[in-house]
Amino acid sequence: MSRTERPLRADAERNRGRVMEAARELFAARGLGVTLNDIARHAGVGVGTVYRRFPDKDALIDALFEERVAQLVAIARAGLDAVDPWSGLVTAITSILEIQEADRGLKELMLSPDTGRARVSRMRERMAPIVAQLIARARDVGELREDIVAQDFPLIQIMLGAVIDVAREDAPGLWRRYLEIILQGMRARPQGPAPLSVQTPDWDRMTLVLGAWRPPRRV
Repeated sequence: MSRTERPLRADAERNRGRVMEAARELFAARGLGVTLNDIARHAGVGVGTVYRRFPDKDALIDALFEERVAQLVAIARAGLDAVDPWSGLVTAITSILEIQEADRGLKELMLSPDTGRARVSRMRERMAPIVAQLIARARDVGELREDIVAQDFPLIQIMLGAVIDVAREDAPGLWRRYLEIILQGMRARPQGPAPLSVQTPDWDRMTLVLGAWRPPRRV
């Protein structure tokens, strides 16, 4: 009996991995609107296989969200290991925004007023103490303004997330220009405005970028 069960368990684990990878790719590329049928097709398995592993899409989203949260927590903790506290803070912010740029599903989930609220609340509970330490370290060495607080960062993320969305097709990476502007404003002792490393698109491309804006939608 055990001889027949072991291959089945191995097959089940392989199928789960294929489903997770397919969901990871589709949610990142297309957002949370993809269906379990889409995921099954992308994974090369039957939809029944998906339902055996995950009873509904929410269960699959939960599994992937926990992966992402672990990744974000690891990035934030790595910032605490940086010798220079300001560099640690900047690297953490930048890396988190890079993930947001690469994963549409994560961004939709984090900004959704409905489906994402409980998940984001759990994520914030894990991230908040680490972010507080990143802020304190940068402030203690005189690099971060005294009036910058942890509550500022979710709104900075939302602002730059909007730039990521509208510029995704016509000016990818444009958000980095505005991050540099924000970071200069956050410094306690700015050394004079540093040149911005990302150029503004010309008006033809900027018109395309602005035309890509759509009102936020509920997921």
